[in-house]
Amino acid sequence: MHVAARRLPTWAWVTGLTSAAIVVVIGLAVQAGSGPKPAALDDRGPAASASDAPRPRKSLSAEGEDAPSKASVPPESGTGRRLVYALEADRVWLVDASDKALRSFTVWPGTMDPEPGEYEAGTRTAATTGSDGVAIEHVVYFAFSGGVNFAFSHASDGASPAPAEGKQTAGVRMPVEDGTALWEFASTGTPVVVVP
Repeated sequence: MHVAARRLPTWAWVTGLTSAAIVVVIGLAVQAGSGPKPAALDDRGPAASASDAPRPRKSLSAEGEDAPSKASVPPESGTGRRLVYALEADRVWLVDASDKALRSFTVWPGTMDPEPGEYEAGTRTAATTGSDGVAIEHVVYFAFSGGVNFAFSHASDGASPAPAEGKQTAGVRMPVEDGTALWEFASTGTPVVVVP
């Protein structure tokens, strides 16, 4: 005796395929959220360097002590609207299209530095947890090298980061007010110029 196969109605096929597609999209979203954050690099810019040697950290000095460096945008940092990050000075400038510094502030760098050169602000994340386990906000990624993301951010509670204790960290932290200003200034594609 031959039994005829029952054919499923079209709506059942559509529902099944839609459900399968949703599961795949959710799986991809979870994978994307847990992987490294890509950074948009300027094609002309060098690759960032994740040096094995931890960088010695400086403490923030009082703003009055380094007033001359606040006003002067570093020479040879390009022209036009850009964010400038000076590695030795541990300072950032937000520069407008007329090359005037709108804001400048000292930062707490991680133990690693990107190579000097031209980059772009890439992925932006409103809030996450840093590699050191600290809740951070206003994260602006600008370089990626050797599995390490270089990004500007501030701790949610405004605290300065603790010493890295042998860890390799590439986050550039700053006080909350400065982190908020940087977030508002550095939309995706904003040039980021790193100078020595």
